[in-house]
Amino acid sequence: MTEHAYTDITYEEKDHVATITFNRPEKLNAFRGHTYMEVTDAVLRAGWNRDIGAIVLTGAGGRAFAVGGDSSEKKSDRVGHGRGTLGIPVEEMQTAIRDVPKPVIAKVRGYAIGSGNVIVTLCDLAIVSENAMFGQAGPKMGSVDPGFGTALLARIVGEKKAREIWFLCRKYSAQEALAMGLINQVVPDDQLDDEVDRWCREINDLSPTALAIAKRSFNADTENIRGAGLLGFQALALYFGTEESKEGGDALRAKRKPDFRRVMA
Repeated sequence: MTEHAYTDITYEEKDHVATITFNRPEKLNAFRGHTYMEVTDAVLRAGWNRDIGAIVLTGAGGRAFAVGGDSSEKKSDRVGHGRGTLGIPVEEMQTAIRDVPKPVIAKVRGYAIGSGNVIVTLCDLAIVSENAMFGQAGPKMGSVDPGFGTALLARIVGEKKAREIWFLCRKYSAQEALAMGLINQVVPDDQLDDEVDRWCREINDLSPTALAIAKRSFNADTENIRGAGLLGFQALALYFGTEESKEGGDALRAKRKPDFRRVMA
C-alpha cells in the first residue's frame, strides 16, 4: 500500500518521526475495516524504517482521537467477509503497535472512546490535551475488546479501575486518566504539538537498539494477553451473530435506548 493510496489516514515522516493521523473527522475518526488495514500498514512501514525513531498516532479534526467502530457497518455483516477473526483486522493492528521496535506515542485531542481508548492503552506513551476524554462503550453496543483492551488495561490502571471502566462505560477526563496511570502527561491544547515534538526529540537522542530491547522486554511480561485475546476474538465472532449483540447497533440507528435483556438468548 503506497502513501498516495491511503484514504482513511494521512502519513508523514519528518525529523525521524512518523505521524499517522486517523483522518475521518466527519465520523469522529471512527474505524472501519479499511481504517484498520491502513493503520497497520503505516505502523509497519514506519516501524521497520531505520530512519524513524518514534511513531505518533493522532486524530484529525480536534474533536476526537478515535471513537471506536463505524456504526454504519453492522458487526454481524463483517464476520467471515473480511480480514481478521471479526472481519476487521483488529488483532493485526494491535500486534503491529506492540511489535514494531519503536516507541509509539498517542497524541490525543478530544474523545478516545472504545477502540480509541484501546489504542491509547496499547501505545507505549500517551500525551494528551486538557480536552481529552477517555472511556469504553463496548457493552453499550454489544461488543467488548477481550484481549489487550481489557487485560492490558487492568495491568496499567489496576483491576478495580479497569472493571469499572468496562462495567459502567463512563467517560473520564484527561486529569482522571492521568491519575489512574492510563496516560503520561496532560498539557493545554495549544501546547500539545510542541510537547509531543519534545518527547520525540528526546527519544531520537537515545540508542534505537536499546529502546527496541526495552520495548520487547516490557511486552514480554504481558505477551500472554495476546493468546487470551485471540481466543476472545473467536468467541466474539460468534457473539456478533446473536440478537443481543445486534441490539446495540440497532438501537443506535433507531435512536432509542437498547434493551439487551429483551433479546438475550
